[in-house]
Amino acid sequence: MDGVEEKGGVPSRLIKTDRRKAGKEGTPMTNVRTLPVGEDNEEITLALDELAREGARRMIAAALRAEADEYVERFGDEVDEDGHRLVVRNGRARERKVTVGSGTIPVRAPRVNDKRVEEETGERKRFSSRIVPAYARRSPKVGEVIPILYLRGLSTGDFRPALEGLLGEDAAGLSATTVSRLCKEWEAHHDRFRQRLLSFNRYAYLFIDGIHVSVRLGEDPKVCLLIVIGVREDGVKELLAVEDGYRESTESWAGVFRDLKRRGLNEPKLVVGDGALGAWAALRDVFPGAGEQRCWFHASGNVIDALPKRLQPRAKGLLGEIIEARPARTPSSRSRCSARSTVRSTPRLSRSSIAIGHSSRRSTTTPPSTGVTCEPRTR
Repeated sequence: MDGVEEKGGVPSRLIKTDRRKAGKEGTPMTNVRTLPVGEDNEEITLALDELAREGARRMIAAALRAEADEYVERFGDEVDEDGHRLVVRNGRARERKVTVGSGTIPVRAPRVNDKRVEEETGERKRFSSRIVPAYARRSPKVGEVIPILYLRGLSTGDFRPALEGLLGEDAAGLSATTVSRLCKEWEAHHDRFRQRLLSFNRYAYLFIDGIHVSVRLGEDPKVCLLIVIGVREDGVKELLAVEDGYRESTESWAGVFRDLKRRGLNEPKLVVGDGALGAWAALRDVFPGAGEQRCWFHASGNVIDALPKRLQPRAKGLLGEIIEARPARTPSSRSRCSARSTVRSTPRLSRSSIAIGHSSRRSTTTPPSTGVTCEPRTR
């Protein structure tokens, strides 16, 4: 049997049970660890989850002590008239529960007595921990999971029953009241995002697409998200709009474009999107001078879907070469031969299925490489 290597430390090997006794008693062999915990430093057997929580508690406590000690040592040379330090340790704060990825653990943060005074305001300076800020009840990662679960359909009153087995019964920030308050904060953040002005930058290109997602958009399966990504003249990409629409209709896209124009969006040089006719009709109405170009990803996907499976890998490679090729006035003889051989070997492929899908007003402007990848096609 392997014991604890150092007193008060974590063993490096698992505790092994006696196989002969386990076989006679009919109980399965389990791997556990022993770790001294508690004020009396008693060795007790901990399960894996409890071990993770105890290890997290000790690591956080050690990090908080090191942070406070570093702060005190940094200002150790500052003393008062009597030669006493102005920054000293002052015990520990009251115990509080903090929810992290491994569960809910008790934390007693060290306190620092800082007697220094701000010259401008006259107020005393205060030590604030960056590891566990004041009044923090959960880690940022746990906070990021809550909106994801809410969008996936988890009700406000189901967070605690669903997560208390993983994060512990004392998990903070999972009550229905807390989740409802967070929902209001998310809505306020989205409202600020929708109302921000766009007149401070000029956008050369727009990438538009409709994404169908299974989130809280009602019972109608035809509802989707209308996404607009703008590329500024300096090449920086920005998310401009995330709105819900109905079947990517002309009215829905027109509402999105009018709202962007009202907030100061200039007329872009080129707009790239899939084959949704409603988006192009709305674009011609709101931004009549913008060029139109079919998304290469959607266009190549439609071509590959129309080919037999035995030709799809070859066609995918050829289409990739065409997309990444440098612009030229006339195609090379090799490209012409490859395209002809592909079409001849596929008699059931119609002209409409291999068309790239440009509109009647074809754009002569080629967008720069911005690294934007469209979402998987929905049609």
